[in-house]
Amino acid sequence: MGAENTKATGNKVVIITGANGNLGSTTVKKFIDEGYYVVAVDGKSNHLAFAEGSAAFEFHSINLTSEAETAAFTGAVIAKHGTVHAALMLVGGFAMGNIDATSSADIQHMFSLNFDTAYNIARPLLANMRQSGYGRLVFVGARPALQPADGKNMVAYSLTKSLLFKLADLINAETKGTNVVASVIAPSTIDTALNRQSMPTANFDNWVKPESIADVLEFICSEKGSTLRESVYKLYNNA
Repeated sequence: MGAENTKATGNKVVIITGANGNLGSTTVKKFIDEGYYVVAVDGKSNHLAFAEGSAAFEFHSINLTSEAETAAFTGAVIAKHGTVHAALMLVGGFAMGNIDATSSADIQHMFSLNFDTAYNIARPLLANMRQSGYGRLVFVGARPALQPADGKNMVAYSLTKSLLFKLADLINAETKGTNVVASVIAPSTIDTALNRQSMPTANFDNWVKPESIADVLEFICSEKGSTLRESVYKLYNNA
């Protein structure tokens, strides 16, 4: 899908992982609508039918926990498009459990889903972005990673999400003075059908909408956000 080469069209190329999820599919639509060329990554694409046949879209099923497979994928994307302008690393996992209930294996599992899947993409893309002189890397943190009172009952999740804030800091220290920037969004509860089903008595109006998050993500990657540096976006709404 999306055989058009963006070297000729001039579209900004954005990689979106976790593209088939509620947030991911909403974000894919937002970026296509805003004129980006979207390289979508997930295990399946059944929620992305709206993008089928678009000249500004391609889909890849990649195991992002594999460094080798991810490196081969990013290399192929760079070879095809020349430059990747942005990467939104939306894929991840969630688990409950306080310290007593959380084993080292639990932490390793969350590390693989929340950190490896981001680092394996960000590392090779960072080199490409530094060479081209432009890039936006956006990670998805979490409020429990910032507020221990919220994170104490989801230890593996909170710990591994907290590493993404530190990774962004390290990238920004390395790229200071350039136009390559790492940012982190930290949503509260996202208003999805699954979350509504699991928390039916909650006030859904207090949750953050996927469309609102997609708007922020596009702002970060657009010229409107060109002066932003070292940003953490707390997308809590009233939750």
